[in-house]
Amino acid sequence: MRSTALSQTFRLIPAPFAGWTALCAAAVALTGAGVREARAQTVSPAPASGSAAPQGAAAVKPASPRSREPAPVGPGGPSPRLADGHPDFTGLWRPIREKGKPGGNIGKDQPGFKLPFTPAGAAAFEYNVTKTIDPEALCILGGIPRHDASGLQFEIVHHPRRIVFLYVYNTHRLIPIDGRQPDPDPDPKYFGNSISHWEGDTLVIDSNGFKDSKDGKFWMDENGDPQSSATHVVERWSRPDKNHIHVDVNIDDPVYYTRPFTFSRTWVLGREDVDLEEYACNENNKDAGNIGPGPGGIGANGNRGEGYGQLPDNPPPPWAYDAKSPAPAPKAP
Repeated sequence: MRSTALSQTFRLIPAPFAGWTALCAAAVALTGAGVREARAQTVSPAPASGSAAPQGAAAVKPASPRSREPAPVGPGGPSPRLADGHPDFTGLWRPIREKGKPGGNIGKDQPGFKLPFTPAGAAAFEYNVTKTIDPEALCILGGIPRHDASGLQFEIVHHPRRIVFLYVYNTHRLIPIDGRQPDPDPDPKYFGNSISHWEGDTLVIDSNGFKDSKDGKFWMDENGDPQSSATHVVERWSRPDKNHIHVDVNIDDPVYYTRPFTFSRTWVLGREDVDLEEYACNENNKDAGNIGPGPGGIGANGNRGEGYGQLPDNPPPPWAYDAKSPAPAPKAP
């Protein structure tokens, strides 16, 4: 029901807004676990049955259901350990917003929030933002490093010989931790072909063999930055304490970028009784036919969806955008 309602609503939004707006709303409305947890972290518990609130106590305003930002938390103790003694990354991990940094932009740590394009990279970026629809809006896998920059929560299931990342879009990546070497001739994949090993308490994930943006179905991040099949991504994952997980990413794409660049991120641990919910992206996806190319305007702050002004509080009626549905005749006085 929620999926249908969202699709019906966002099909009415003009093309420049639709991709970004639909994705944002889907992230909030369809990730019920995150919404419930935001409420749990920001709303004080009610008094026990039969008791009254303290005299003169201020009323607690419930958190907005759209507030998904986790409250700041302390370390919570040392990182849990696997049977082999290494940190255990298992848990539901929720994003932390960085003040002054754009969301979903893999260039957030670069000067001006922009990546160092080669001429081929600049052309590929122009192609993405003017000719291709955001692949995730069409239910195509986001891949890596895009999922590292995502504003959505994810879950990790960790075993001494493998680690599994579970994402909101009902997809996953499984990475062995068994000493195997990189595939010299890998099949191209959205998440690349990954192996991993430990360096002390840091899990190093090494990925190559990616899809290429020239196919029109692969963006490196929310802003439409391109990624070539020659990309090499190294992620260094650590769990400094119980409540936090961190990654430092090095991205080397000699086709589209003049130099390697880095990206780093920290997440906070979610509640143990909250899990990811099913999200059927491709079911009744009515927005797809109405979404225009590109991410929308990218502002000086590095965020997509800038420069269009304020959306109306109430969406226009169906006949405003659907030529097949003429406006109804006015009612007689």
